Amino acid sequence: MPKISVIVPVYNVEKFLEKCLKSIIEQTFENLEIICINDGSTDNSLSILNSYAAKDPRIKILSQTNQGQSCARNAGLEIASGEYIGFVDSDDWIDLDFYEKLYNTAKKYDADIAVASIKRLRTYKWKYHLKIEKEEVTEDINKKFFLCDVPDKCYVWNKIYKASELKKYNIKFEPGVFFEDRCYTAEVLVNLKTLVTVPDTYYNYWTNNKSTVKTKSPKKSADSKYTYKKMMDYLKENNINLDHYFLDIKRIKLFGLTIFKTKIFKAKKQYTLLNFIKFEIKQPVLQK
Repeated sequence: MPKISVIVPVYNVEKFLEKCLKSIIEQTFENLEIICINDGSTDNSLSILNSYAAKDPRIKILSQTNQGQSCARNAGLEIASGEYIGFVDSDDWIDLDFYEKLYNTAKKYDADIAVASIKRLRTYKWKYHLKIEKEEVTEDINKKFFLCDVPDKCYVWNKIYKASELKKYNIKFEPGVFFEDRCYTAEVLVNLKTLVTVPDTYYNYWTNNKSTVKTKSPKKSADSKYTYKKMMDYLKENNINLDHYFLDIKRIKLFGLTIFKTKIFKAKKQYTLLNFIKFEIKQPVLQK
């Protein structure tokens, strides 16, 4: 049985796919099952998958008609046989020690979830999107949300999950909607027990302006509102405390124009002068 099943939904990503696959097959942790779901690609993506699968027997290819990322990920979950489950989007890549560090740390604490840092990359620059400074272990639900920076960063791919727990609670992605990560991540953090943070390895998130969620449409706008409301209702039902998260805005106006504004959001106090001079100060947040 593989230690980790890595699920990779693939749809028209011929430009990025090879870099993604190389980052997975060249991992220092080799006991992987790499499940690539070709979600009805019309470009050269399937040929690239076949080429890599011919050289690496760990790669399994499942092809389906285009049904969206939710269904692709669910199809991968159906056939995954690993002890842990991981996800990688096909236009992103991971550090070469990514799964070694996540798996070893998860096993060290018998954790259900292990979480890594995120770098977000644009054409000419990158920045930390989530930077984990130290190893922390918790079963406290509110702290799990705080450490993962959820609901702002409801990403599934910078983590691994104990497969037996996902099956126990039958946690799946809702078919037919965009922004499906939101509800999935919330459900995982509520139901799975022990979480550990893993510093010094990164999921590299490429900001692709042509990606599924970046291109605009009325359905995506509607799905964004729907999934956000569904997630927040779920958190409310489960008594998740997000007091540190919500906006507290104060404005000073002169002749109807805002000349100075303070905003507290996600444990940071942000100051804006004349709408273009900005700076911020971290605020202390009580963590359980």
